[in-house]
Amino acid sequence: MELTLLGTGAPDGLPRPSCPCAACATARGPWARAATALLIDDALLLDLTPGAVFAAARAGHSLGAVRQVLLTHPHDGPAVELPPALPPAGRVPDGQVLTLISGHRVRAVPMDAPGTGYEVSSPDGERLLYLPPGAAPAGLDRRAERPYDLVVGDVVGRPDAVARLRAVGAVGPATEVIAVHLDHDAPPGAALDRRLAAAGARAVPDGTTLVVGEYPVVPDVPRRVLVTGGARSGKSVEAERRLETFPEVVYVATGGRREGDPEWAARVGLHRERRPGAWRTEETCEVAELLGADGPPLLVDCLSLWLTDAMDRVDAWEDARWREGGEKALRARVAELVAAVRGTRRQVVLVTNEVGAGVVPATVAGRRFRDELGRLNAAVAAECEEVLLVVAGQAVVLRG
Repeated sequence: MELTLLGTGAPDGLPRPSCPCAACATARGPWARAATALLIDDALLLDLTPGAVFAAARAGHSLGAVRQVLLTHPHDGPAVELPPALPPAGRVPDGQVLTLISGHRVRAVPMDAPGTGYEVSSPDGERLLYLPPGAAPAGLDRRAERPYDLVVGDVVGRPDAVARLRAVGAVGPATEVIAVHLDHDAPPGAALDRRLAAAGARAVPDGTTLVVGEYPVVPDVPRRVLVTGGARSGKSVEAERRLETFPEVVYVATGGRREGDPEWAARVGLHRERRPGAWRTEETCEVAELLGADGPPLLVDCLSLWLTDAMDRVDAWEDARWREGGEKALRARVAELVAAVRGTRRQVVLVTNEVGAGVVPATVAGRRFRDELGRLNAAVAAECEEVLLVVAGQAVVLRG
């Protein structure tokens, strides 16, 4: 089964008409995207968009052999003119199956938002799933018989859609995931590629033709990632985005609770509200133990609070205790953590802070913490396939 993406953008396209934002200003040339539409084996057109005939011609195809046009979502604005010789556009009711004269079988998949998803099976048995913008499959309460060969959907806007499909086995290790409906809230260029790769997905230019069922080059998801940055740099958001398409994640909160500190409780609450509801939280500093066990991906936030706890345990803040064994005890605990990061079989994203680029701390204890955190960050980074520095919400790749 052959799939040609006539467009890969949001319904208004990218750039949006008359939008002055930075993302739209840079969406030119190969980064410009027409509204998403899919042409399957020149016989089935999913979503009718302006300029579909010319888009097909630019991709080396014709719409003359199309036998069915199906819409996935309500189209705002003026009606799209139906090109000559195309059959009328329609929608299949949820749950019903449509068999085309070409031998393709189309099943309408219910969504949790306005619109209809379509599962398309070829005469040879390849299967793809196409999801409308801003929607995820609804009612996934049983295990899929087998994974799809290809899933096309709104990965940036609804990463939980991929998580839901993974949870029931509809997206497997060899499933190719293509991001479409890309709008100006998606990062441009390499930043988009990096975010999608963390989800095991990718974006392609308009006009790209894919062979469904052909062994795809699935993006290699890094198993260990360290995300560092300053206060309020966006490092925690960047870390969370890297795991938002996974159905189960253990969020390791190393800060714990602080009785009588409402400001800290508010911070914790904001983090918790931002995370998917299916994630499980572990409030602990026994990170090495979790890294050594099997289980779902871990998000450790953060190493600086872990180090604070480690220094508390060995009383490393006091000069006398530091000289009398505190330093040696801390080194041993850090070495245990670094060894656990090296040996873990789990996917893990670790968050830390950069504290050595500002004012030199006024106290011995403050300078000791700064130095030890710098050493810890360097040791953990050496064990990670990817290291990111987040500055003003922008992630800079240091490694990977």
